[in-house]
Amino acid sequence: MTRRVVYGIGLWITVAATTMTVVSIILPRWLSYSPNGEREYSYGLHRRCSTVTDACEHFPQFEDCTGDKWSFCSMWRTVGFFMSFSVAIELSALITYAVIILAGKQARDQGWKILCTLLLLAAIAQCICMAIVTFLYDYDERFFKGWHLDTSWILCTVSWSALVTTMAGILGAAVYLPEEGGYELIPGDLHQGISN
Repeated sequence: MTRRVVYGIGLWITVAATTMTVVSIILPRWLSYSPNGEREYSYGLHRRCSTVTDACEHFPQFEDCTGDKWSFCSMWRTVGFFMSFSVAIELSALITYAVIILAGKQARDQGWKILCTLLLLAAIAQCICMAIVTFLYDYDERFFKGWHLDTSWILCTVSWSALVTTMAGILGAAVYLPEEGGYELIPGDLHQGISN
């Protein structure tokens, strides 16, 4: 039986994970080129930035997609889709938290099933993104010595790890914590007791 405090802790961790997910999408730093320790180029999910020209442009562009054997653009756009999909699932999980916390004991008794499913789906989507970017970093010819996985990739990794840990904690609480004690008055009975 999961208690309100367990959901409260899970809510704060999920808010932090969702924030990291959104920042990793916005921040154009999934892969960066830093040959001398200073970042010169960085790739985000939708923008490529250069400190040399001090400008950012849309990414990937048509010329980035011609003649690549790994279908780089398709894989990169897949990462963008799954990260956005993950944010949608995380927002659904936050709404689920609110419903469970504000509702009664029955919602807390059964709500963990839906919540754990949502957290797991969001984590799987982000894990897929992390794996695809790592694969491209390891095997695509455009990434050579001097390129490295950067801040957005780390945020994605920490985010899905936090989601899995939260899901495991809620699942463990649901299975191992004893039944919540006491009872809750029905609002109608409260007013009748006062008038008698």
